[in-house]
Amino acid sequence: MPDPANVELQPLTEIDKLIHEPARLMILATLHVVESADFLFVERQTGLTRGNLSSHMSKLENAGYIDITKEFVDKIPRTLLRITEEGRTALLVYVELMQQVIDGVMG
Repeated sequence: MPDPANVELQPLTEIDKLIHEPARLMILATLHVVESADFLFVERQTGLTRGNLSSHMSKLENAGYIDITKEFVDKIPRTLLRITEEGRTALLVYVELMQQVIDGVMG
């Protein structure tokens, strides 16, 4: 068990709070492993409602973490999501900082 006096929690102050929200973390994690995904795929993978997913997608798009493209396929609207390089970098930094905290706590 690590000595509580030596546990380093400082990386938590640098955590990207936009990504730290569980729904947005699920969206970015899903998009990290695919080239792009349509709205329905992300909805199924995350279990989020349509409204909730749309709201979180907008926040991630405004931050520059994802690109959203709308198109029509046989006159049916389709929304495609893709993680940007900025989003991929932000996610990797987030994971690295969380890993530092976990390592510090677990010893």
